[in-house]
Amino acid sequence: MHHAALALGVVAIAVLKGPSIDLMSYLFGDVFAVTTIDLLWVYVGGAVVLALTLQLWKPLVRLSLHEDLATAEGINPAIPRALFDVLLAITIAVAMKIVGILLVMAFLIVPAVAARPLASTPERMAILAAVIAVVSVFAGLALSLYTDAPGGPSIVLAMCASAVVSLLAMGGRTG
Repeated sequence: MHHAALALGVVAIAVLKGPSIDLMSYLFGDVFAVTTIDLLWVYVGGAVVLALTLQLWKPLVRLSLHEDLATAEGINPAIPRALFDVLLAITIAVAMKIVGILLVMAFLIVPAVAARPLASTPERMAILAAVIAVVSVFAGLALSLYTDAPGGPSIVLAMCASAVVSLLAMGGRTG
């Protein structure tokens, strides 16, 4: 909810036509100022991260479910964890310039929160979280278009709305 509250505050300030806040570019980036080079970094970085994540998927799921059992199956916990940390750092570094640090953090957390009550397996949760993130981008950009609000905070509000709907629809139950 802290992402939603912060995004709502930034949207409110922008809609009230107050003074321009430079801090917004650091927090939420500027999704409307993305260049072709930025997109190239996203596509290449995304493809590398996705390919390596697919290779690490089974060890990561096993470690997250039961570390001792995964170790007994021959998985060295340090290697997948270290590689996952590197992949996460690459993702944050590539995305931070474009969408800002708070939007990156929201993208890492909120779609997973929205997907968790609706998914019965880790694979379904990952796919559903990706779909929720994409739909939230379109919904947030539409909100931005119709209200003249900043794009980044509008996307965060759309993601948070999807999480609230998901949690309310499932009545607090999980998978």
